[in-house]
Amino acid sequence: MSPSDLPLRDGAALAYGAANVGNLHRVLSDDDAHAVLAAAWDAGIRAFDTAPHYGLGLSERRLGAFLRDKPRDEFTVSTKVGRLLRSNPTDDGGLDLENSFHVRTDLRRVWDFSAAGIAASLEESRERLGLEHIDTLYLHDPEKHDLDQALREALPALEALRAEGRVDRIGVGSMDAAALAAAVRGADLDEVMVAGRYTLLEQPASAEVLPACRERGTTIVAASVFNSGLLANDTPSRDARYEYGGVPDAVWTRLERILEVCRAHGVPLPVAALAFVAREPLVTTVVIGGSRPAQLQQNADSWRAEVPERFWDDLTRARLIP
Repeated sequence: MSPSDLPLRDGAALAYGAANVGNLHRVLSDDDAHAVLAAAWDAGIRAFDTAPHYGLGLSERRLGAFLRDKPRDEFTVSTKVGRLLRSNPTDDGGLDLENSFHVRTDLRRVWDFSAAGIAASLEESRERLGLEHIDTLYLHDPEKHDLDQALREALPALEALRAEGRVDRIGVGSMDAAALAAAVRGADLDEVMVAGRYTLLEQPASAEVLPACRERGTTIVAASVFNSGLLANDTPSRDARYEYGGVPDAVWTRLERILEVCRAHGVPLPVAALAFVAREPLVTTVVIGGSRPAQLQQNADSWRAEVPERFWDDLTRARLIP
């Protein structure tokens, strides 16, 4: 399948988020990971997102190995800064399960929002990926470390890297709407990766992030659009994972109401989840994950599916979407 077989949806492109090939939640062999990435490529996906955080560098290494024989002008890669990977003197041979990655803890994450740390992280990611140039660089989860330092030091450092031509685009990736809004207002960002805060199920980013992006001319990359997989199945389970735990009662009740509208119009839940975020004009890219090749093809099929306008009208009237 060629890239043209996976069209833009309302002006947005589909991308693959490579956390799963860093052994998120389950172990993948190198061959398994390659098969997942190949399925994304075969489905027409040409944008890939990764981070040092994902599997302590494993995601970057596997993605880089996969892309090594692909024409460089046919794909884009984004990665993230803010956490450096360093030797772990307390490694006991265990796994990084505290962060949900099934990888050895021979490395540890070290927060570093200094200009030197940001530059070092970029260079180390380039080495793991085996790429001369990274297309987009995000500051990762600034609210989990020091948002003030992010605004004062890390974001100006990203602006300098862009000015020097070492990256094309810069932004912030976070699950925290307040941090994203502060970053958009505090720096000259090209885009922000909004993870799980603008989805069919919940839209807290609508309050501040979207207005700030409109004011500043910043675009949005929507990630975690299935809310940790809850929206990825047309018949979601009450025992499904939501964020990093179970599904709260209020969230489940809201999801049941959305499902009623989906079934009334014959729109599968994953189709609705993808189409909803793509409808927002600020969204230029929608990032999906997946740990099995079939999931990538299913998502590509969902991406192409039509959704009747009256479906959105009914969701709006029910106050389930803005």
